[in-house]
Amino acid sequence: MERNIVEVSGLVKDYISPVETLHVLRGVNFSVPQGGSFSITGSSGSGKSTLLNILGGLDRADSGEIVVDGSRVDRLAEKHLTRYRRKSVGFIFQFHYLLNDFTALENVMLPAYISGLSKKAALEKARALLADVNMEDRANHLPQQLSGGERQRVAVARSIVNDPAVILADEPTGNLDKENSELVTGILYGAAERWGKTLIVVTHDEDVASRASSRCLLSGGILSEREN
Repeated sequence: MERNIVEVSGLVKDYISPVETLHVLRGVNFSVPQGGSFSITGSSGSGKSTLLNILGGLDRADSGEIVVDGSRVDRLAEKHLTRYRRKSVGFIFQFHYLLNDFTALENVMLPAYISGLSKKAALEKARALLADVNMEDRANHLPQQLSGGERQRVAVARSIVNDPAVILADEPTGNLDKENSELVTGILYGAAERWGKTLIVVTHDEDVASRASSRCLLSGGILSEREN
C-alpha cells in the first residue's frame, strides 16, 4: 500500500492588519505519496510560498494539521522545529543562498557537518551529490565564479545532503533563463527520483509544474487538483 509522506488537512492562514484581514489559505487539503512529486501553481500573492513555508516549519498556520514523515509539524515546539528543518526537509529557494566565502563543495557539506557527520564523511557525501548534479568539476569554485544555473545545481545538492524525506522548492528556476531553467528542472526532478525523495515545488513555470506526477492550482486560498 502506498504511503503518504505528507498529509495536510484543513490548513488555514490569515494575515490581519488594521485595514483588512487577508485570507491566504482557506482550508487547504492534500497529500503526497512517498517518492512522489507535487507541484503547486498560482498567481503572485496567491499564497504558494506561504504554504511551502508552513510545510517547512518556517511559518505557522492558524489552524489545520500537517503531518510530514510521521511528525505532526503543526504541534512541534520551536526547538523541535529546528531539528525538523535540519533533518526532515531540504529547501531550495529562488535565490540560491550559498555562502559566498565557501566553495561549492563546502556549501554542500556544511549542513551535514553541522548536523553531526564527520568532516570526512560530509565531504564524501557532498562530492557524490555534486557529481550527481554534474558539478564535480566546479566543486572548488566559489559561488561568484559560478553561473546562475550552476549555483542552483549546487543548491539542489545541498538540499539532499542531510537525507531529508521531503524537498521543498520555491520557484527554483525563477531567476534562470530558459536553457538553464530546463537544465535545473531536469536535474531537480532527476535527483529527487534517484535519491528517493518526495518533491514539492511551487512555481510560475508551466514546464517545471508539468514534470510533477501530480499538480494543483492555488487560487483564492483554495487548492484544486489539475491534470498534466
